[in-house]
Amino acid sequence: MADAFDLVVIGAGPGGYECAIKAAQLGLRVAVIEKRDRLGGTCLNVGCIPSKAMLHASELFHEAGTSFEDMGIEVPKPKLNLQQMLAFKDEAIDGNTKGIEFLFKKNKIEWVKGEGQIEAPGKVKAGDRTLETKSIVIATGSDVAKLPGVEIDEKTVVSSTGALELGKVPGKLLVVGGGVIGLELGSVWGRLGAEVTVVEFLDNILPGTDGEVVKNFTRTLKKQGFSFRLGTKVTKVEKAKSGVKVTVEPAKGGEAEILDADIVLVAIGRVAYTQGLGLDKAGVKTDKRGRVEVDASFKTNVDGIYAIGDVIAGPMLAHKAMEEGVALAERLAGHYGAVNYDVIPGVVYTSPEVASVGKTEEQLKEAGIDYNAGKFPFTANGRAKANKTTEGFVKILADKKTDRVLGVHIIGVGAGELIAQAVVAMELSSSSEDIARMCIAHPTMSEAVKEAALAVTGSPIHM
Repeated sequence: MADAFDLVVIGAGPGGYECAIKAAQLGLRVAVIEKRDRLGGTCLNVGCIPSKAMLHASELFHEAGTSFEDMGIEVPKPKLNLQQMLAFKDEAIDGNTKGIEFLFKKNKIEWVKGEGQIEAPGKVKAGDRTLETKSIVIATGSDVAKLPGVEIDEKTVVSSTGALELGKVPGKLLVVGGGVIGLELGSVWGRLGAEVTVVEFLDNILPGTDGEVVKNFTRTLKKQGFSFRLGTKVTKVEKAKSGVKVTVEPAKGGEAEILDADIVLVAIGRVAYTQGLGLDKAGVKTDKRGRVEVDASFKTNVDGIYAIGDVIAGPMLAHKAMEEGVALAERLAGHYGAVNYDVIPGVVYTSPEVASVGKTEEQLKEAGIDYNAGKFPFTANGRAKANKTTEGFVKILADKKTDRVLGVHIIGVGAGELIAQAVVAMELSSSSEDIARMCIAHPTMSEAVKEAALAVTGSPIHM
């Protein structure tokens, strides 16, 4: 006899588990199908959480070896215990995944271990069980995008997963792809002693990011030891007796060159994961990129089947998936749920961090929107001066007629936290004047946001 539920979620990543928890809180009987041994999906197991643990640990290691003496802290040169650092990372994974498991039990959500396959609308098979349900949510996330002709063995040619498990610091790390994942993991191993080279097909790193921020950030990473081969494509990756030989050539055509590396990290993006779900059998439509097609309410073309997160169109961000999961759960429970896609922040967790929300200057110009820009550097911020963290700036873009904030871009220490101030303002349709009139605690880095707002239509106080 089949098991009966109100909702079955396939995938226990951030979008899936938040959808399940919210639905259960609203009174639905919920089951989640997950093939991993632990809940949390890519984010908690091999993505967001472990990478942030390694970024934090490597940053402290580097700081202890370069900055402590200036503050009057005299310590011996730090010695790297990589196995302990990896254990620290694993502890972060364990704590977070067990936390989700606790929340499932608390909210009486059944975790069905196995791979989910949609048999028909309202029916999902997982192992030897068949679950009957009113609604099915596809929340299977994404997988690493493959470079044609390049085999990832997670030893010498690695994805982000293997890059979090390296047994020793590589002498030379070659990163294919100048996006968020490649730059974050490149930062980790660069701070621990690797020589990092980034090969990017486009003419700049972080495509889609505000141009002024990218220019500043590229300069900063070069100071940290990064080498960049922009406008360059990888045509071949060959394993040698020692290390890897990578053939590159100009993206627009030209003479080939061979680069040597100990480890190659392939970080050219991610693709929607829909293998084995039975979408064809169920009649669920996908687009040319393999993503599940949904309408504004996350509904597919098949009644009772929905999809959220990386498996549908939009930025592949955990917090975007989370918001979609909660909004969908609210809708399924008869409430109102929506996501404001104009106010989804993005963060690069390097040092300094890069954070943004809303439109870039390039996007506003392309759309023909008249705007004012206000910028304030951290070199003029009291807290940043005291902490010697003066690199970067805050930039606010506001509509020239209405003064409504259209975009905020930050590069600096703690940018990922500072951007929340901008997200709240934009969610409430604030003007730059609204931000400028806020009373911000002194001395804090967040004062730079207020000062940038003052600069939109007038003059900042401390410049």
